[in-house]
Amino acid sequence: MLLVSEPNLGADEKVALAEVIDSNWITMGGRVRAFEQAFADMHGAADAVAVSSCTAALHLALEAFNIGPGDEVLVPSLSFVATANSVIYCGAKPVFVDIQSPGCPLIDPADAAKKCSSRTRAVIVMHYGGMLCDPAVWRDFAGRHSLLIIEDSAHAVGPERGEIYGHVAAFSFYGNKNITTGEGGMVISHDPAVTSRIRCKRGAGMTSGSYQRLGLRVGSYDVTTLGYNYRMTELNAAIGLKQLEKLPEWNHKRRHLMAAYSGATSRLCPEVMLPVCDATQNPHIMAAVLPANVDRLSVMGCLHDDEVQTSMHYPAIHTLSWYRERYPDTRLPITEAFAKRELTLPLHTKMTSVDVEHVIASLARYLASQGETNDLAPL
Repeated sequence: MLLVSEPNLGADEKVALAEVIDSNWITMGGRVRAFEQAFADMHGAADAVAVSSCTAALHLALEAFNIGPGDEVLVPSLSFVATANSVIYCGAKPVFVDIQSPGCPLIDPADAAKKCSSRTRAVIVMHYGGMLCDPAVWRDFAGRHSLLIIEDSAHAVGPERGEIYGHVAAFSFYGNKNITTGEGGMVISHDPAVTSRIRCKRGAGMTSGSYQRLGLRVGSYDVTTLGYNYRMTELNAAIGLKQLEKLPEWNHKRRHLMAAYSGATSRLCPEVMLPVCDATQNPHIMAAVLPANVDRLSVMGCLHDDEVQTSMHYPAIHTLSWYRERYPDTRLPITEAFAKRELTLPLHTKMTSVDVEHVIASLARYLASQGETNDLAPL
């Protein structure tokens, strides 16, 4: 089975894990700090804070600015549910915003402007598939509306994405991401005071951790803020350091595979749209938009029969049961139509161009079998 995503782990990571175990210090310590600094250096920042997940990173980003009850945060509905959950965790209200178009499935500045209110404090821009939300557009938007920018950069990692332009950016190292630590995330802010608040809140609000007190003859700590247990382990960081070394090469390969997808799709099934194909330098997922009259579940089943796994990114958050019950009047026509027709094809660094041809040939066979029913109607 050709998987939608697959972590690329090998001998380097095994050695790194063994070294941590041999050191007998497995909680947050020197390797976590080294990973933070290496990640910050790669992304043009002075510092970074490693955490247990991107969800934790988003939560801490909002908490760092005291966003809470009575506040509203603009969020894309085309994202993983954690993007909206992090707002709920703070007691604030997520306000769902439509995407720009089928070819640019990013949060729409025009729709966001319509949904600003006196309670709006921030906007979360999510770089879908590795396609970067325009920095100039969103800086101008935030300036005009006096908002904070939180970058949900779970899909966009590496030097190719450029420096952080939001007040805070959150990254993911989940198993299907461009690099993985199993579970884990990172937070970057160019404001040292914000970074300091996030670092403190990450570890239960403590003024120092066990590693910092290790060399002290008498050590103690204080708790100065309400914090969380969002710490990263030395085991996660050891894997992350090795993965980070390979990230530029892996992003290059992902671009090569995406170019192969573009060529094969234009030849074999031009009725399929690849919205992120030519717009990203650090591809994360291979999103495809199927013709309007095609049954996506049938496509997924046929591809599975050809030993190709597929997925969906994403069911619109506002249509999920928990959110639908609380926001029953939310309507995002472009997001909803895109979410019904999007199909995620395999994209990872263990693939070859031959694999890409197999995927698209399988998809083309199914579409051809549907004959005249195909219709690339506008979303």
